[in-house]
Amino acid sequence: MAELAPGLVTIFGGSGFVGTQVARAMARRGWRVRIAVRKPALAYELRMTGDVGQVQLSRCDINNPEDVAMALKGADVAINLVGILFETGGRKFQAMHVDGARNIAQAATAAGVKQLVHVSAIGADADSQALYARTKGEGEAAVRAAFRNAIVVRPSVIFGSEDGFLNRFANMAARMPVMPLVAGETRMQPVHVTDVAEAISRLATDNRYGGETFELGGPAVWTMKEIIDYVLSETGRDRLVLPLPSVAARAIASLAQIPAVVGLTPALTVDQVKLLDNDNVVADGAKGFADLGMEPTGMKAVAEGYLWRYRDGGQYAAQIAG
Repeated sequence: MAELAPGLVTIFGGSGFVGTQVARAMARRGWRVRIAVRKPALAYELRMTGDVGQVQLSRCDINNPEDVAMALKGADVAINLVGILFETGGRKFQAMHVDGARNIAQAATAAGVKQLVHVSAIGADADSQALYARTKGEGEAAVRAAFRNAIVVRPSVIFGSEDGFLNRFANMAARMPVMPLVAGETRMQPVHVTDVAEAISRLATDNRYGGETFELGGPAVWTMKEIIDYVLSETGRDRLVLPLPSVAARAIASLAQIPAVVGLTPALTVDQVKLLDNDNVVADGAKGFADLGMEPTGMKAVAEGYLWRYRDGGQYAAQIAG
């Protein structure tokens, strides 16, 4: 392994679900970590992810080139984790996935950054009907145009104790008498957040992978129906699972996405329904965990450790039932 000597890494989007784990992984490797976020005051606890003084916060709007240049001052490595799953009044896919990504790549080149890791998503495609996937694809192209040897990482759907994936389904199961099922046969390859973070940290600190693309998926492929059934079983909920045709799902999503206008998390968006038209699995022949000497963690091995929160009786539900 041609490992880079520890220096300074700037992590854009380092306060998010994946970013906090990446910050920890880089700190464990002995790197000084600068976390570039819009609101540092809300991410103060991240300074505790490393030794005293090892992790610092920097205020940065990735759509402001001056902010980005300042965040990269003196950095040896940059990691871009900025991404949104739905649009709100003030945050758009184009600005986050394309324009902001381009700003980071251009500033990284100007600053002489040695390595840039750009985190995209499986399914990124500039020709996709889903705006999320389309802008992810356009973002990859913009980054590669500005920083030729950028490493692109495409994870499948990511799970972990604070995820917005299994937790969302479990919360729905706890509150609703019927579980709607959209695209029940669509396949996914759920991947654990700590595995993704470790892979990113290895790529960021190894100079052999410049210009390459890695797709990260867990050890098992699940259909959406299998995931819903698993969540219901793990949370002890007996619910009717109601398959929804695409037309009906889009109609419901058009109403469900209204809260996003004021910045609230929508239950479902029309764009997410479009995303579910395609599988979200690692492509044949793609580089992945095996090329990094890693074996990913299965979803069942981890999810039961946090889905108990949604059972009647919590973690003692099984004992009570017995």
